[in-house]
Amino acid sequence: MRKCVACQQMKTKKELIRVVKPPEGEIAIDLTGRKAGRGAYLCGAVDCFKLAKKSRALDRALKQSVSDELYDQLEQEFIRVEDDFAAGKGDRNVVE
Repeated sequence: MRKCVACQQMKTKKELIRVVKPPEGEIAIDLTGRKAGRGAYLCGAVDCFKLAKKSRALDRALKQSVSDELYDQLEQEFIRVEDDFAAGKGDRNVVE
């Protein structure tokens, strides 16, 4: 079980989308759930992402300041991922 950093609901790992900050590199969405680095989990809904953006929850969870530009970029990617995730295509065993 993992907790959504926005709504604080406990869900299974498969029901959540992971945002990761690798040791070297840029913050990104990790659909595999296996990338190395500090992770934060969000429900598979854009509303939770918007709540996380408003409350700066990713800043706290990733222990790094996340710029507004990066939040906007992640939001666009999250919207694209949400559609696949809701359709059941969010298979964590397949790396795209």
